[in-house]
Parts: sequence; structure tokens; C-alpha cells
Amino acid sequence: MDVAYLIYLLIQAAALILGLCVHESAHALAAWALGDKTARSRGRVSLNPLAHIDPFGTVLLPLIMIVLGGPVFAFAKPVPVYLRNLKHPKRDEVLVALAGPLSNIALSCIATALLAALGQMTIPSTEWFRVIYYVADFLQILMLVNLSLAFFNLIPLPPLDGSSILVTFLKGEALNTYYQIQRYAMPILIIVLYLLPQILHIDLVGLYFNVTVYPLFDLLQGLALG
Repeated sequence: MDVAYLIYLLIQAAALILGLCVHESAHALAAWALGDKTARSRGRVSLNPLAHIDPFGTVLLPLIMIVLGGPVFAFAKPVPVYLRNLKHPKRDEVLVALAGPLSNIALSCIATALLAALGQMTIPSTEWFRVIYYVADFLQILMLVNLSLAFFNLIPLPPLDGSSILVTFLKGEALNTYYQIQRYAMPILIIVLYLLPQILHIDLVGLYFNVTVYPLFDLLQGLALG
């Protein structure tokens, strides 16, 4: 395997793990602030990957997807939230769900600011240029990975955060229908991520990212490098 490609994979893995840790910690922190201490008591307000890594969802599943050549999907251990402990359960459930994606967008903005600051640095030597190159590469990947995590998690299918947000706005028959759809959430995700692009050449996630993730990434990249 080419060394440069290996470094690229490691940078991607580091960006993804950091994004997942921030995302899950934000859920736990929001729940704690709104009245439920469960996740904090279990050590989930932490940037330690060991507190969040799910052996299948964070490690094995992404490796399988890389081998299969499709889009890489990963998830961490769910953050335990007991709605009865929240001060305003219906409202606070939405706030806890939104905390994850918003934290990823915030991390993308922080990476943008760091990349802009990096661009103003004077490079003293060739060795330092190589280091700065890899740091800049990491920051750009961190921007894109976190925007992808944010908007992917807003898709209204469990276990994604968008499902918790959508449920609070549904009532009656619409809610019952959605609960029926929830039972098939994972097969639906597999169909959307793999079968539709491979068989019918319809990439719904790609189309969604084309109007959300990529324009915002281009904007942030332009601010950082412009």
C-alpha cells in the first residue's frame, strides 16, 4: 500500500473518530444541561474514543464498507437519554437530538478558522512545509467529515438524529405510519446507500449532499483559503 494513501486513510479515520466523539459528547452534554444526568454518569461527556466506540458500528462496519467499495457509514454507541428526566420532554428531545449535528457544524467552523490561521504562517523549512501540509489536509478533511456527519444524521430515519426531531412534529395516523416505517430503517438505509446507486444509479444521499454538505464545504474552504 502506498505510504501517502495510508496517511490519507489515517487522517480520515482520525477526523471521523473526532467527529463522532464530539457528536456523542454533545448529545450527552445537552441531556445533562436539560435535566437528564444518565449519559454524563456513564462517562459519555468525553472526547475519549473508548467512551463512544461501538465495535461493530465504529470499526467493523466501516471496514466492510471500504472493502465493498461503497460509501462509508459509521455510528457510535447510542447516548442513553431518559425523556422523563428532561425538564420539558417534547421540546428537550429535539434539542438533545440537534446538539449532535450542531456540534459537528461548529467543529467544521473551528477547523475553518484553524486552516485560515495556518495559511498565514511563515514556513521556516521544507520539513515544516510537509508537517503543515498534512495538518492542512487533516483540517480540510475534518471540515468535510463533520459537515457530512451533521447532515447525514439529520436524515429522518432511526438511529439517526433526524428521526427524533421528526417524531415530535407528527401526530395521529402520520405518527403511526412513521413508526411502521421505522421498523425497516436499516434496510432502507442499505437500499439508499448501496442498492439504488449500484443498480439504478440513483444516489439520493449524493443529491442531498450536493445541496447541503458540498456548497457549505466550498463556502468554508473559500473563507479559509481565500
